[in-house]
Amino acid sequence: MEFGEWSIYYKEILDDFGFSREDDEKCAQVLDEMLSEEGCLTLEDLSKIVGFSDKFIVFGAGPSLKDHIKDLKENYDLKNYVLVAADGATTALVEERIAPDIVVTDLDGNLDDILIANLKGANVVVHAHGDNLDKIVGITPYFTNVLGTTQAQPLGNVYNFGGFTDGDRALFLSVALGASEVTLAGMDFGEIVTKYSRPNLPDITGPADEVKRKKLQYAEKLTDWVIENENVNIINLKE
Repeated sequence: MEFGEWSIYYKEILDDFGFSREDDEKCAQVLDEMLSEEGCLTLEDLSKIVGFSDKFIVFGAGPSLKDHIKDLKENYDLKNYVLVAADGATTALVEERIAPDIVVTDLDGNLDDILIANLKGANVVVHAHGDNLDKIVGITPYFTNVLGTTQAQPLGNVYNFGGFTDGDRALFLSVALGASEVTLAGMDFGEIVTKYSRPNLPDITGPADEVKRKKLQYAEKLTDWVIENENVNIINLKE
C-alpha cells in the first residue's frame, strides 16, 4: 500500500480514536535516530534473510491461535514458510517451541518472550506510535536485527508498509517482502481477546473492550484491502 492511500485510512483512524499525529511523528523520529546510531535492518536486508520462501504464515493473537498452531504443526512443514508473529502471538509460539522468523510488535506483548524469540534468531519489526515512546527508548536497544515502522509519514530508517494493528501490519509487511501466499493463523477479528494480546488478562480469554473491538474492525477492513488489491493468495485458517 502506497503512503498516499494509507494516509486516507490514517486520517480516519486519527479522527476515530483521537490519536495525535504529532505524537506519532515524534516517536517515529526518536526511533529513527536510535536506529541510525545503533544500526538496523533495511527492507532489502530483511528480504534477503527471509528469501528462502515466498510463502508466509502470519500468527495473530486471537482465540483460535493455539488450535491453529496445533493444526499447522501436524499438517504443514513449517520450515518451508516464513513465520511472522504479531506481538503477543510470539508467546504462543515460544510455548510450542516454534521460533518465528519475524516478530512485528508495538512492544505491548510479553517482552520476555519477544526477547527469547530474538535470541533464537527472530528479526524484530518495532512499531513506533504516540503511546509507546517510553518503551521505544527503554526496550528497543535490547533487540538485535531491528527494522522500524510507523503509522505516520515514513522517514530515514522507519518504514510504513500500511496496516494498523500488529496483525494486519504483519500481513502488509509480508506483502512488502514479496509473499505470494499468506496463511493467517489466529486472526479472528472477533470480540474475544486472549492473554496473548492482553498479558494482564486474569483468564485465558475475555471480552474485548470498545477500543479493542474498533481496532479489530480496522484490522479486518485492512486485511480485506490486501485480499482485494494485492497479488497474493490469502488463506485464513479461521474460515
